[in-house]
Amino acid sequence: MVRITAALLIALSLALPAAAETQAKQYFGREKVSSPHRPAPFGGYAKGCLAGGAQLPETGPTWQAMRLSRNRNWGHPETIDFIKDLSAKAARQPGWNGLYVGDISQPRGGPMLTGHRSHQIGLDVDIWMLPADNLRLSRNQRENISSISMRRAKGAYVNSNWTRAHHEVLKAAAKDKRVARIFVFPGAKVQMCNDEKGNRAWLRKIRPWYGHHYHFHVRLACPQGARGCANQDPPPTGDGCSDAVQWANNILNPPPPDPNAKPRPPRRELLMADLPQQCRAILSSR
Repeated sequence: MVRITAALLIALSLALPAAAETQAKQYFGREKVSSPHRPAPFGGYAKGCLAGGAQLPETGPTWQAMRLSRNRNWGHPETIDFIKDLSAKAARQPGWNGLYVGDISQPRGGPMLTGHRSHQIGLDVDIWMLPADNLRLSRNQRENISSISMRRAKGAYVNSNWTRAHHEVLKAAAKDKRVARIFVFPGAKVQMCNDEKGNRAWLRKIRPWYGHHYHFHVRLACPQGARGCANQDPPPTGDGCSDAVQWANNILNPPPPDPNAKPRPPRRELLMADLPQQCRAILSSR
């Protein structure tokens, strides 16, 4: 494995003279394999890249990677290990033989040509809500099968697809020490708050967010010793249940728009110059 050194960074920065003003997704989106470096995330979840990524095998004893044509089943080795561990726990739930795994990251991380703003450093993974009852799906089937929605009333409540097994799978993920937070639609968080009768500390990591009713999004903390990785601020203290209830109430009874609010400027596409300097070395190495 190659270590990304200062000398390597200088040499490779000269190899991409025009890259600084080029949209980063155009470079990262065309990479097919990971870089030959020691595994390391650089930057933040929505502005970074991944060295030495590991590929989640397409099929395992308790998982299948979905939408293989996207080539987004790459992540930091710690993420790959987490997926394998969580899938084994999911397989103990009635009607589940494991997990259907959605997007993790591209082979070298970085911005994607389509879709996510995050998933750039190999520490995010989308887990389908559809119980993985068949782990013998072909590549073609995995392109065409769809997950199922869990939401009702635009996300204020769960629907009849939600089961106690979903609660237990998310709980197992949240209790994992490697996990920083989990994004899911507000109604699911409210339901879990209502149903959990034991230790509620893990609920702090379950964060209500837009969408996320066909899958839940797990975000791992930066691995120990990953000096180039920027952690997100930890969730607020407490179980976060009152916040989730407020989210749901705002869905059911939307507050009036602020007449003085300024329109948000459109998001600018990330350029290579926006990313950590190590990302050039990651792109250039063969």
